[in-house]
Amino acid sequence: MADREQADLAALIARGRAHHAAGEEADAIACLTEALHAKAAYPDVYALLGLIYHQQGRLPEAEDMFRHALRLNPAYTEAALNLVVTCNDQGKYAEAQAIYQQAMRAVQQAPRELDPFVKGKIANMHAELGATYRSVGIHEEAIREYRRALALCPTFADLRTELAKTLHEAGDLPAAIGELELVRAASPRFVPALLHLGLAYQLAGRRDDAAAQWREVLQVDPANRPAKLYLSMHDAGGPDPAGSPPG
Repeated sequence: MADREQADLAALIARGRAHHAAGEEADAIACLTEALHAKAAYPDVYALLGLIYHQQGRLPEAEDMFRHALRLNPAYTEAALNLVVTCNDQGKYAEAQAIYQQAMRAVQQAPRELDPFVKGKIANMHAELGATYRSVGIHEEAIREYRRALALCPTFADLRTELAKTLHEAGDLPAAIGELELVRAASPRFVPALLHLGLAYQLAGRRDDAAAQWREVLQVDPANRPAKLYLSMHDAGGPDPAGSPPG
């Protein structure tokens, strides 16, 4: 391709991206499709079109675009993960699982090459699977999936909090407290973890620690109703609030 043609193609793709960023999806599709008709072998162009089609509910077209991107670049992890989601949305669960496993093998072979976006996306997929296992009471598998998610994104406070809740439900209260204390140390203003830590302390018989924890919640969020309720019940010597943890 001549230099002038290459420059024109790059400008066309840039316009397509700009239209997409502005929410002008019809214009974005027109520019990117024209670029592909010019035989642009750019996997990211196919991947962006796939993303737009998926957002529009045009799932078969989105799937086709993501597959094109992967044919051009089999190591394109983001396209693979988007293809997993697209296949899953179409009920193609076996295909989605196969593509996901292939993406995970690529992750294991080159974990240092993952950018934060891809790590986060894979971690969230593990977390979703963990939530599914947890919802049907299969706590061992749920815990395993949450730990896999945290291996990729150890600073995600919400993931560690969900792991702690699952450990709590599985009967391992000391481990749950340990995870929640890690969240408190790293994210001292993350109220869901602070609130649940108070409940865990209460169940462990550490009533003073529980009360101190709920007061800490109110320092972060003075209007937090569960913390106020738990603290008032504690101060009044009423029913144990730890029997009904928040969602």
